[in-house]
Amino acid sequence: MDRAALPRYVAPVTSSLDAKRDQVIARLRSLGSVLVAYSGGVDSALLLALAIDALGERAVAFTALSAAVPPDEASAELEDPRYAANPVNRCYFCKTELYTLATAEARALGLAAVVSGTNADELADYRPGLQAASEHEVVQPLAEAALTKAEIRELSRDLKLPTWDKPQQPCLSSRIPYGTEVTPERLAQLAESEMALRKLGLREFRVRYHGEIARIEAGEADFDRLVRVRADALAALKAAGFKFVTIDLEPFRSGRLNEAAGLVPLRR
Repeated sequence: MDRAALPRYVAPVTSSLDAKRDQVIARLRSLGSVLVAYSGGVDSALLLALAIDALGERAVAFTALSAAVPPDEASAELEDPRYAANPVNRCYFCKTELYTLATAEARALGLAAVVSGTNADELADYRPGLQAASEHEVVQPLAEAALTKAEIRELSRDLKLPTWDKPQQPCLSSRIPYGTEVTPERLAQLAESEMALRKLGLREFRVRYHGEIARIEAGEADFDRLVRVRADALAALKAAGFKFVTIDLEPFRSGRLNEAAGLVPLRR
């Protein structure tokens, strides 16, 4: 991967969804060949589809397996004590591991750039992983085109991608409060718990780790269902190793741990 050969890029200002999609495709074509950091989520799935449209076989998907990713989703960050200590910039160390592997693979395959599915909404949140992306010169075509998560879902639906309405599934470490150590056992406990709730029909939710206590955050659309299946949910989470199980009265939304840590403004 020849970084010096990458063209300098200044994103144009676009507004319509079609124009944003065309901008992403044009950006990918300008790179010549790409390794797509592919997680299987909504954003990276759209980026991969557009990359194949733009570049065909010169677009290659790259997925790094991790203990922090739920096993029902298709790296070795836990070996880094800086990550395992779970500081507020934990994601920086995870993404550094990912992008180090990705850039090495891109270089081995002779691909010009690594691209990620970062969206425009993420630029407004606390995302220390973006620093790692910058340090590794990872290109972010969706964010450059100012595509929001809602717009990415709309484009994905138009393209008939099965991921268009897939719930967000960030790494399991994000369920553990900053400063509490991330361990394989705790990640496995959270994975077992969330898979059990998913089997009970919940879609938008999180199981937050608080030692012996599991705190379930459910989205507005899932709250009533959670109450109806609470006996089964309680049994499943106790089987996973929690002694106490609570339901948060505040609906789930992404970024609440960042709010609690004072890293982003509190939203009401």
